[in-house]
Amino acid sequence: MKRIRKGDEVIVTAGRSRGQRGHVLRVLEEDRLLVENVNMVKKHQKPNPSLQQAGGIVDKEGPIHVSNVRLYNPVTGKADRVTFKQLEDGRKVRIFQSTGEVVDV
Repeated sequence: MKRIRKGDEVIVTAGRSRGQRGHVLRVLEEDRLLVENVNMVKKHQKPNPSLQQAGGIVDKEGPIHVSNVRLYNPVTGKADRVTFKQLEDGRKVRIFQSTGEVVDV
């Protein structure tokens, strides 16, 4: 089970995008994430007439390492670490370390 998943809201803790908040769009490989509007890079794209795609310079999200983000805790309004706990019914859930609240509903 991963600490950070697709759709989670995260805060960047290191790098040039430090302090920015966004939702995880994709999980790449084991340790890389694509977060919306974070680590924006410019890509020089060739036109593709068959897909009705214009060429030019396009802004897109670059991958960011999972160690440089933390899960956003809406209760405290800050970044928080995540731990795991086994519930009575046998489910394994993610829990915020500071408040003890369950992340997964």
